[in-house]
Amino acid sequence: MSAEHPLSRHDLGQNFLIDRSTIDRISHLVDATDGPIIEIGPGDGALTRPLSRSGRALTAIELDPRRADALRRSTPRHVQVVTGDFLHYRLPAHPHVLVGNVPFHVTTALLRRMLAAPAWQDAVLLVQWEVARRRAGVGGATLMTASWWPWYDFRLDRRVPARAFRPIPSVDGGLLTIARRPAPLVQDRAGYQRFAAQVFTGAGGGLARILDRTRRFAPGEAKVWMRGEGLPPSALPRDLDAQQWARLWRRAGGR
Repeated sequence: MSAEHPLSRHDLGQNFLIDRSTIDRISHLVDATDGPIIEIGPGDGALTRPLSRSGRALTAIELDPRRADALRRSTPRHVQVVTGDFLHYRLPAHPHVLVGNVPFHVTTALLRRMLAAPAWQDAVLLVQWEVARRRAGVGGATLMTASWWPWYDFRLDRRVPARAFRPIPSVDGGLLTIARRPAPLVQDRAGYQRFAAQVFTGAGGGLARILDRTRRFAPGEAKVWMRGEGLPPSALPRDLDAQQWARLWRRAGGR
C-alpha cells in the first residue's frame, strides 16, 4: 500500500492502548531499564509521549506514514520517528531497550526476529494474553520459550483487559517483560536449540521415554535425572523450567 493510500490502524491489525494505568505501568517498567529506547508501532503516540519525558533517546518505528508524520510533528527533538516496518528495521549494534503495543497478528514473527537480535537488553511488550502466558512459561512452556530461556528471562507482569484498547479486541492483552541474561545458561545455542526441538517434538508417553529416544542417555538415566529434579514420571517437556533445561542439556553432553 502506497503512502498516498495508507492503511488504517485497524487494517494494520493494531489496537490503540487507551488505559492510563497500563500506560503508566509500561512507562514505569521502561524507567527501570537503561539505554536508548526503540518503540515498536507507536501509532498516535499514547506511549511515545510518556516515554519521551525521561529525556532518553527514543526511536519510534511506525508503519503508517500518516501517523508517523503526525507523531514527528508533535514529539520533542530527541524523539526520532521512522516510517517503516519493525520486522525489517535494522536494529542498532549498541545496547538498547525495546517497547511496544504489538499488533497481535505479528507477535510470533516479531518475537522470532527480536530474540535472534544481539544487542538489546530489555523489552517491555504488550501482546495477546495467551501469548504472554506461554512466553513466560505460565501453565507450561512452549518450544519457543524453551529454545530461548538460557539467554532470556521472560516474565508475565499483568493481564490487560480488552477494554483497555480501541477498537476493543476479542481477547485480553498481557504485559510481558524480557531481559537478556547477564551470562547465558548455555553456550552452544545452535546445538541446544536443536536438542530442545528434538525433545519437544519427540514421540513418547512422557519426558523419560522422549529422552531415551534421543539416544543421548544411558538406559534408565533419564528417569534418574527426573527424580533428582523432583519431576513426576508423567512430566512433559513443557513442565521444565529454564534452569532444568540447561541442566538437562549438560546431562545430555552439551556445553
